[in-house]
Amino acid sequence: MSAPVPQSTAAPDLAGNIRIVLVGTQHPGNIGAAARAMKTMGLSRLVLVAPEKPLDDDAQRRSAGAEDLLQSAPVHATLAEAVADCRLVLGCTARSRRVQLEQLEPDAAAGRLLQFAAADTVALVFGRERTGLTNEELQLCHASVHIPSDPAFSSLNLAAAVQVLAYELRLALLAAAPADAAIPRSDDLGATHEQVEGFFSQLAETLDAIDFHKGRSPDSAMRKLRRLFLRTDLTVNEVRLLRGVLADAQRMARLAGEGEAGRLSP
Repeated sequence: MSAPVPQSTAAPDLAGNIRIVLVGTQHPGNIGAAARAMKTMGLSRLVLVAPEKPLDDDAQRRSAGAEDLLQSAPVHATLAEAVADCRLVLGCTARSRRVQLEQLEPDAAAGRLLQFAAADTVALVFGRERTGLTNEELQLCHASVHIPSDPAFSSLNLAAAVQVLAYELRLALLAAAPADAAIPRSDDLGATHEQVEGFFSQLAETLDAIDFHKGRSPDSAMRKLRRLFLRTDLTVNEVRLLRGVLADAQRMARLAGEGEAGRLSP
């Protein structure tokens, strides 16, 4: 008989920083089953986004001992609100969509999540049973996660998908070594999702102010710019620097507009 895998002393802290987010879940029983899948793998931070129905007896029954996860799960109106303080957000999807994200296999996704969970809160996001995550919701994610099921019958129940990813996270947690890196300064920490989204909002405003799009739709350019910056793992200090650059560009555009208006006035 093989020896049991020793548990890492870092595992509890890492697991506590991993947030499982269920978006727009249509059947309360699936939330209960997902909570059970999480608890069997040592995960406890369940977050709900705009569930179609409130938790009911079916959810409690199917949680099978994980009722505490249901009781402590916060409910948010939007995905952006649910992951605002997260450093890394991965979205599970089974479909090829217009939002072109880096695609990770479950084991690679688990490794990526733990890498960031050593110091920050991270989120693994699951969408609706029938339709999954929308393009707009996927655009809030840093990368996508795909479970390589049989293409001839690829549909996975929500709880089953949560179980697959929770299992990969469990394996990664058990293999994790205690963190011994120096604690970074506050301005060297990774920017939160909310901070990065604030930068993207200001970037979009600045591109409009300098007439970057020249009448073209801004959507394509912003999608490409989002992908570019999301690959760079921005720190708090870098976001602050970039937003300072944008503020100066906005100021110069405003001054140029005022000067042009002055020349045209009688």
